[in-house]
Parts: sequence; structure tokens; C-alpha cells
Amino acid sequence: MSDAEQTPAPHHDGTGPRPEEIRFFGTTWVDHGGGYAPRRLGLAVGALAAAVAGCFVLRFAYQGLQIADVGGLVNTLVVLMFAICSAIAFAKTWEGFVRRPADPAREESLRSLKAIGFIGSLLAYAARCLVEAPGEKLRRAEYETAVAQYEKRRSTRTGNPAARKKPKRK
Repeated sequence: MSDAEQTPAPHHDGTGPRPEEIRFFGTTWVDHGGGYAPRRLGLAVGALAAAVAGCFVLRFAYQGLQIADVGGLVNTLVVLMFAICSAIAFAKTWEGFVRRPADPAREESLRSLKAIGFIGSLLAYAARCLVEAPGEKLRRAEYETAVAQYEKRRSTRTGNPAARKKPKRK
């Protein structure tokens, strides 16, 4: 990784919480430095290009079904399956950028559905890259909460406890 991806947060002193890295962004999402904006744009374009390539692959597969003359029902079911799986994959991928899954086992069971609907996942990734680094909102909220908790704990423990004035009793 580059030096820009390894730089800690601007207010990070080495003893508090560290920001969680995001794939392709490292920790540059904290201060939006180190080529953050061009990287977001490049990843959005790359994800869109991969989605278009995936559509061509699916088109060739559909043409193979037409050549095999499997029938209109099978063709319709295949198109519906990819459309529904892509819609679900888009929704679940987008949701995963905003909050942690409540039930990781359920997310694991949806993995194959997301694989079938890979175009939806790629489109969600591309759309999120246009807004922010995918997962940045979630990680920023967690990081800011961790920093606030760290600062609170740190400020309550400053100084020598023996030197503090004792409260007057009534």
C-alpha cells in the first residue's frame, strides 16, 4: 500500500482507535486525501464497465438458450431469475454499505443469490462510489463513536487521582 493509504487520521495520536481500512481506499477515506476522489471515480467507472461486460456474458448465455430452443417458458424464467436476483443483490449490497448486517448467517445464505445477481451488486458499488467510498458512512460513524468514547475515557482519567479534591460531605 502507498504511504497515503497508511497515514492515520489527522487527530490520531497513535494511542487511540484506528480507522478501519476500506478496500481500494485504505484509510484515505478519513481525510479524503491521497487521490481519494480520482480513486472513487475510477472504481465507479470500473464497476460500471464490469456490469456492462456481465450483461454481454448474460446476453450470450441467453442466445445460447435460444439456439438450443429450450422454449419460451425457460427463457422467461432465466430472465426473471437474473432480474430478481440482481434487484435483491443491489438492495443487499447497498444496505451493506450503510449498516452492519443484523444476522450474519442470513447474509451468508444470500451469498449465492448475490453471485447470481452480480450485475446488481456491481451497479450498487458503482453508484455508491459516486456518493462516497463504499462503506465510508458506516465506518465513519463507527470510527467517530470510537474516538468520542476514547476521548471521554481519556479525559475522565487525567491527572493523579490522589491529588484530586475530595467532595465535601454534608
